[in-house]
Amino acid sequence: MMDKPLAISMGEPAGVGPDLILQIYARRAELKLPPFCVFGHAEFLKSRAAKLELDIEIGSVDPAASLATFVDAMPVIDIDGLVPDHPGKTSMAAAGAVIASIEQAVTATLTGACRALVTAPIHKGALYHAGFSHPGHTEFLAELCARGGKAPLPVMMLAHGGLRAVPVTIHVPIKDVPGLLSRQLIVDTVRVVAHDLKQRFGIAEPRIAVAGLNPHAGEGGAIGREDLEIVAPAVQDLQLAGIDAVGPLPADTLFYPLYWERYDAVVAMYHDQALIPIKTVAFEDAVNVTLGLPIVRTSPDHGTAFDLAGTGKASPKSFIAAIRLADAMTRGQD
Repeated sequence: MMDKPLAISMGEPAGVGPDLILQIYARRAELKLPPFCVFGHAEFLKSRAAKLELDIEIGSVDPAASLATFVDAMPVIDIDGLVPDHPGKTSMAAAGAVIASIEQAVTATLTGACRALVTAPIHKGALYHAGFSHPGHTEFLAELCARGGKAPLPVMMLAHGGLRAVPVTIHVPIKDVPGLLSRQLIVDTVRVVAHDLKQRFGIAEPRIAVAGLNPHAGEGGAIGREDLEIVAPAVQDLQLAGIDAVGPLPADTLFYPLYWERYDAVVAMYHDQALIPIKTVAFEDAVNVTLGLPIVRTSPDHGTAFDLAGTGKASPKSFIAAIRLADAMTRGQD
């Protein structure tokens, strides 16, 4: 697989994703990045490069030719459609091309033409016009990876070096979290985490901490019974299955770095419980990794940042980290 490029989907054209892809390519030698190809609209990318005053070549190729092209031109698998270059202003006209770029990048990775997928941020509101009906990027990728069968369980992980955080529930209201949590969902999520830590991160015996839902992990049922009746039994099931899981542990102390570093991942019960700690210690450097898919997928841990699009001022750190992690995961190391 090492003779294959990484696939990068261009993301929302009005956002910073295309800017960062172009800027990172311009620094490819300095950053010592692995070859990648971009699934996107070639003329749009040429226009955005000119806006950013980047003197780089854009080469329309197929994935098989991208390795040879990468040194002299940014390889682009050209996506048909109308993609206006208006930084900060979304266009419904571009929605079809954005969706197609993701679909084609996933297909190229599933078929082995590319060895991993790195996705630039999308803006879901701009995609609904073209029939996008998924709650998020991750769920769309899971459906694409299903190949007509049952979609895999996609698990979000935010990673920075050895610090990794995983939410069991993701983009749902806090009031709905207790009702959505189940013993089986926690078991299934941790199983995916343990599997991918072994297979994709090269950790032979991953140690996984499971955070409690309630303050102080419920204090034996005194502060809510979910930890006693749902989380603790799930951890017991995992331990019986041979997974080194501990919990439920109080989340207010679990993420103190000296404690956090004892574990290969922390599984939290809801979005902010997992993401606030990782964004506090690595706001510009953390990477969003989707576990549970048949392909490696990473993404920068930020959104479209419309206010910075076309300015060249957005930080590329998370995108660079996403490329490097995708490369490392397909080399069998973290």
